[in-house]
Amino acid sequence: MNYLLSTAYWPNLYYFSCVLNSENIMIEQFENYQKQSFRNRCTILSANGPLDLIIPVQNNGNKQLTKDVLISYKENWQIKHWRAITSAYRNSPYFEHFEPEIHFFYEQKFEFLLEYNVEQLKLLLKLLRVSKSINLSNSYETLPEHSLDLRTSIHPKLDFSDSDNLIQKLRKPYYQVFVDKFGFTPNLSILDLFFNTGLGTVDYLSGK
Repeated sequence: MNYLLSTAYWPNLYYFSCVLNSENIMIEQFENYQKQSFRNRCTILSANGPLDLIIPVQNNGNKQLTKDVLISYKENWQIKHWRAITSAYRNSPYFEHFEPEIHFFYEQKFEFLLEYNVEQLKLLLKLLRVSKSINLSNSYETLPEHSLDLRTSIHPKLDFSDSDNLIQKLRKPYYQVFVDKFGFTPNLSILDLFFNTGLGTVDYLSGK
């Protein structure tokens, strides 16, 4: 199965499991950009519970294609995001091991949101030793053959059905830093699973 996905900032586990299980990764770049979506936000588990990290983007007042969306640096969100990530995961088993590679994205300024997200995805696949190519759509109308369209399905305001087999797998508990405080919290950003399980991320998302 191939999946057609929107872009996402450190995507959640459902999204990343689709990436791992897709023969060809296709990311939509010609859609009209949607606000209040995972395209520019992720959810981590902080000492105060789930926390949304949101990348500010430039608003020109008109509809924009996702490929044209520019990141805004009027406020120093990179420092805020990195402080939040460090506070949440510095005591996780694998934070120090992968810290330099992840920190790179909070030291360098990227112009386009799509490029920023794609480079993050490439890094994660590299660190997890997964060989997959990431393709960008050629047009919005074209849906590749034998593909499942998830461009609008993975969204903060939408819940997946309990009958979804993949969702059931993603509710299997793994170690989380604040599990004693909040209990297990499913389907967070891939950073949560990555910092807590390291290379075991692939096995978890594969249902092993």
